Amino acid sequence: MPQLADAIVEVTETGSSLRAHRLRIVDTVIESSTRFISSRAAAADSWRREKIDNIALLLQGAIAAYNRVGLMLNVRRENLSKVLATLPALKNPTISNLTDPDWVAVNTIVGESIVRQIIPKLKAAEAQGIVEYPLNKIVL
Repeated sequence: MPQLADAIVEVTETGSSLRAHRLRIVDTVIESSTRFISSRAAAADSWRREKIDNIALLLQGAIAAYNRVGLMLNVRRENLSKVLATLPALKNPTISNLTDPDWVAVNTIVGESIVRQIIPKLKAAEAQGIVEYPLNKIVL
């Protein structure tokens, strides 16, 4: 039973904190989004415009990396097609030769929500040395 308030207004992104405290959303007051804004004078100045564009590029890279992870793994060339059939990728995975000509390294980016399903499939496709790593930025 509430002791201090009957209702609150909360800024929330996912609502998980509300659910964790056994609260429920009754109504949405406003929805917002993030904007990157500059003055017309700054945009007209080439030096400042370059700085603005660089900041925007890095912010877009951080947003693109959100909820994605990198995967690295090694696989025998003979099993490469099985591994590639398992992997979604931004474009195509990077395949690199290893010192042993029978093996290649595969590097790709996948959604964090699906990586738990993909890793066992990669192992079943005989991939080895599977490494999942966080991403800070993806600049497309």
